[in-house]
Amino acid sequence: MRHWLVKSEPFKWSWDQQVAAGTTHWDGVRNHLAASHLRAMRLGDRCFFYHSNEGMEIVGIVEVVREAYPDPSDESGKFVMVDLRALAPLPRPVTLKQIKADPRLSDMALVRMSRLSVQPVTDDEWAHICALGGAAA
Repeated sequence: MRHWLVKSEPFKWSWDQQVAAGTTHWDGVRNHLAASHLRAMRLGDRCFFYHSNEGMEIVGIVEVVREAYPDPSDESGKFVMVDLRALAPLPRPVTLKQIKADPRLSDMALVRMSRLSVQPVTDDEWAHICALGGAAA
């Protein structure tokens, strides 16, 4: 299983909306590197759900339940989406400020490529953030 981080602006799609929906598609990604990460996702992979712009914190965990398929909102036909299912909130959200201050997370994509909407997370980063957030890794 691989780990990822997906970002959403809460006024567009929030953790609460994800939980209410249960399973939904993750569409609208138009960055080629982020799209390549979507293509690399496999069934059962886990992702941190990150609120960007407002809150700027990891608030929950979702699971990939459908691998990449064409995003119908993309007229060019180049981009894909995946389906994600809400698993659990983080008991304690982990903020970007905490992540940036933690030497163990200094190489995390969220720190190095902050604008990228879909990012890989290493196993060590995953375990450490789960511990910070009070969740089982």
